[in-house]
Parts: sequence; C-alpha cells; structure tokens
Amino acid sequence: MRDIGIDVNPPEGDWDGDDNCPFHGSLRLRGQIIEGNIARVGMIKTVVVERQQTRQMPKYERYEKRTHRYLAHLPSCIGEIEVGDRVRIMECRPLSKKVTFCVIEKGGGSQ
Repeated sequence: MRDIGIDVNPPEGDWDGDDNCPFHGSLRLRGQIIEGNIARVGMIKTVVVERQQTRQMPKYERYEKRTHRYLAHLPSCIGEIEVGDRVRIMECRPLSKKVTFCVIEKGGGSQ
C-alpha cells in the first residue's frame, strides 16, 4: 500500500485492481480536503457527498444554510458505504466530466 501524504486511517477492504485508487493504484491527490455525508450511492464506483454550511447575512442579521454536493470516486478498498455515513474526500485530477474528488477515509477524522 502506498503513502498518500495525508494522515488518514488505512483502508481495510480488498483492492480489485482499479488504477484510480490513491492507496494501491496510481491516482495522485492534491488540493482541498472536504468532510461531508454520503447523500446517494447509486452509481458504479461513484458516490454523492453533501456538505452543509451556515453563512451569516449581515444585512438581514440572519443565517442561511447552503448545501454543496460533490461527486467522488469510491475506491474498492474503502469498503461498503451507506447513505448518511461521514467521509472525507480529497481533490484529484478529473476522472470524468463531473468527478474530480476521491474518497480517502470513511468515518471522517480530525482535520
């Protein structure tokens, strides 16, 4: 298993030979690290991660909720993931038209 340069728990699952795996394949990670919840698991090797953010609106002296959704590649070595699980994703090269993130850790962690 390869060191990806970030302090994360190593995955416990088996690797199926996918080249787009940061731990066993040749996928390089760079850029932002985002923590969020799994919103949808319906595609092959891809999940939708949702992040909620609260933003202050000074003009109206109120707060608003904003939701960002990211499509992320799910390597086979991460294991089974269900809707509602907390994960960390990290930016990588574009793997398809909209997938530019990869799941690096299940269960979140300290950031």
